[in-house]
Amino acid sequence: MGGRFAIGVVAAAYAAILFIGAFEDRREAVADIIGVGDMALVGLMAAAFWLACAVRPIPAAQAHAAINEIIHKVGKYVAAGALIFMVSCILLQVFMRYALNDAPNWTEEAARFGMLWMTGLMAPIAYRHGGFVAIDMLERALSERLSTVLTLVLFAMSFAVLLVMWDKGLNNHVDSLTGRGCSSTLRWPFGFEIGKCGPRFSNYYQYSALWVGINLLIIVCVELILRQGLKLFGRDAGLAPLGDQDIASVS
Repeated sequence: MGGRFAIGVVAAAYAAILFIGAFEDRREAVADIIGVGDMALVGLMAAAFWLACAVRPIPAAQAHAAINEIIHKVGKYVAAGALIFMVSCILLQVFMRYALNDAPNWTEEAARFGMLWMTGLMAPIAYRHGGFVAIDMLERALSERLSTVLTLVLFAMSFAVLLVMWDKGLNNHVDSLTGRGCSSTLRWPFGFEIGKCGPRFSNYYQYSALWVGINLLIIVCVELILRQGLKLFGRDAGLAPLGDQDIASVS
């Protein structure tokens, strides 16, 4: 299976899972045909795909790595823009409050908007390149093989948590009464009216940031699990090593 073909298959698989799984009406329509629950359908689709990745781990790992590289290259610049936007809103609020004693009421929510998207886009990059705080005394004390096994187990635990967060994030936040609500302060510029909220921002644009981050974290976690599995059996020679250079370039 060639590199570009593998990338196309992996990207198409994730697109199909999200195309069906992220929308309640589509989930239920397909689930009724098969005769399973709607979230069980999403689980079956994802499990079948990830099982196929385990059968062909090398091209699957390479495809995940290529997809993550593309997404993260774009994501880190969008996240940097979100950070600049957040800081600008906070500075505007502070200046207006102390200089004119009247800060705009939308700056706080706008800053939170930037913070959520910065977090959602940067967390997968940090996770992939080891940017999170970690206690690795036990890992360093073990032999290389046992250390690999321990890391693989930790990735599997993280993966299980991310799957729960995918479900809860979609059904309890994004696709919920709160997520479908309208912003109390943020308005579209120039009087534009979009969707059911009219001139106001939909909360969906904020809450979807963290759910997007969960999806990106899952793709990263699958790559890391595949890498560790290949490393355990000494078959990771063809994979490009992961460093922290992307983290440093953003900070």
